[in-house]
Amino acid sequence: MQLLFKKNFSLKNHNTFGVEAFARQFIEINNEEELIQLFTQQRDVVQQPILVLGGGSNVLFTKDFDGLVIRINIQGISHTISGTDVMVVAGAGVIWNDLVWYCVDRRFAGIENMALIPGTVGAAPIQNIGAYGAELQDVFVRCRAFDTQTGEICTFDKEDCRFSYRESIFKSEAKGRYIITQVTLKLSLNPTINTSYGAIGVALSKRNIQEPSIKDIAETVSSIRTDKLPDPSTIGNSGSFFKNPIITVQYLRHLQSTFPDMDFVYYPVAGEQVKIAAGWLIEQCGWKGKKVGDAGTWKNQALVLVNHKNASGMDIYNLSEQIIHDVESKFGITLEREVNII
Repeated sequence: MQLLFKKNFSLKNHNTFGVEAFARQFIEINNEEELIQLFTQQRDVVQQPILVLGGGSNVLFTKDFDGLVIRINIQGISHTISGTDVMVVAGAGVIWNDLVWYCVDRRFAGIENMALIPGTVGAAPIQNIGAYGAELQDVFVRCRAFDTQTGEICTFDKEDCRFSYRESIFKSEAKGRYIITQVTLKLSLNPTINTSYGAIGVALSKRNIQEPSIKDIAETVSSIRTDKLPDPSTIGNSGSFFKNPIITVQYLRHLQSTFPDMDFVYYPVAGEQVKIAAGWLIEQCGWKGKKVGDAGTWKNQALVLVNHKNASGMDIYNLSEQIIHDVESKFGITLEREVNII
């Protein structure tokens, strides 16, 4: 098969911030065979810096990419059922929300709380994506990945991935080495409805839904996200720009005594830790809906940084620096970016 390379390729339509940046070379990969061919027969091409893109929903380009951008477009969803267990296999290029609805429509429970998370299936294990009380690691079985060093396809199970909050081996010691091609999840025909995240319970009550189905959960989560988050097709953004920081219960008590008039938004985590809502911290620093040139925070959710029209990647990055500084100065908490900075 003939691999098609494009030179000096605009990435504006391949990142959800919609910022302009150019790749020295660009190629779209549609199957594992093309990926193997790229690394075994085009050795000179793959010696340059490489960036793997899916939906471009978790990246901020602050400059052109002087190397090869590989866009993974491996499609396909299949499933097998054994008793009440359902094994779902999806290609890395499948849009994550399409996978959610493939499962919800078939009453396969387990990922309905993660409806409308932007990006592709291949990015899900890298980020250990999660939302509204659920995380990928809760249903993850394995993934297939191409090893750029050995040229072989290998398999990672849950333990291999070393998942933690918005983290995995693919973001730490193995960063840049593996390209995920396929993901397998274990779902169920016997749903455990998860309404532990406060916003879901309130929204269901407003809809007068007492015994929600997984479709009700997915629709409710989608509605909440649509109300809070801007549509990338109309205003550039990558969803949540920062991670929700995890602090000790002891430090939470300190904050509550220091700021007695504030009703801190937090959620219990394992052990003596809690997760603080980063959007709430940013809002308390006066950043919600604020603009600096064409960069800004979303009017309905301060956790989301947006490109109002012509902001550059550096404009958005500099705004994030100001926000990190202000939150640290006020609360003594250092925000971490969830978005990859290029």
